[in-house]
Amino acid sequence: MAIHGTGQPSDWVTRWAHLLPPGGRVLDLACGAGRHAHWLAVKGLRVTALDRDVAALHTLRTQWPANAEPPEAVIEADIENHAWPLGGERFDGIVVTHYLWRPLWPDLLACLAPGGVYIHETFAHGNASVGKPSRPDFLLQPGELLRVCAGHRVVAFEDGFCASPDRYIQRIVAVREGERVNPIVPARYPLASGSA
Repeated sequence: MAIHGTGQPSDWVTRWAHLLPPGGRVLDLACGAGRHAHWLAVKGLRVTALDRDVAALHTLRTQWPANAEPPEAVIEADIENHAWPLGGERFDGIVVTHYLWRPLWPDLLACLAPGGVYIHETFAHGNASVGKPSRPDFLLQPGELLRVCAGHRVVAFEDGFCASPDRYIQRIVAVREGERVNPIVPARYPLASGSA
């Protein structure tokens, strides 16, 4: 059985990670073997990695990049069947990819510090027409991440079909309003030609 969380980091995560403060605390939820945890640590962020897969976490630890600070924490936890292990913690960023457990959202977003960045990307309604996952429990409904992040400043949102491989994806970048101790200036992206 393949270990999840291997390969290159998501383009969505790498595109928006510049919003995370230098040296900030970041939670990689459902981190798997650490494709995002490793990349974020190399960028100088203090990473907490959480997953229930023991084999994936072993890979994360043993393949930790030599040019990165060690992880702040690696947590083995079954968050779908047990209590949320990070109550009272605050993170400058939370990264979630290819994972959906709706009952967790209140606890998860409560961990986002003022000025913190929430980056989430996972499968969406319509994915059953092209493959797995196909159960509604694992697919975001249209605009669902926008509703979850109501009250946060939405920086970017996409909901639709992506090719190579074919899949339906919904993704968001949202910032919890509030003053960060060391605010950062976001990088600027040029508008596509023909954009207003």
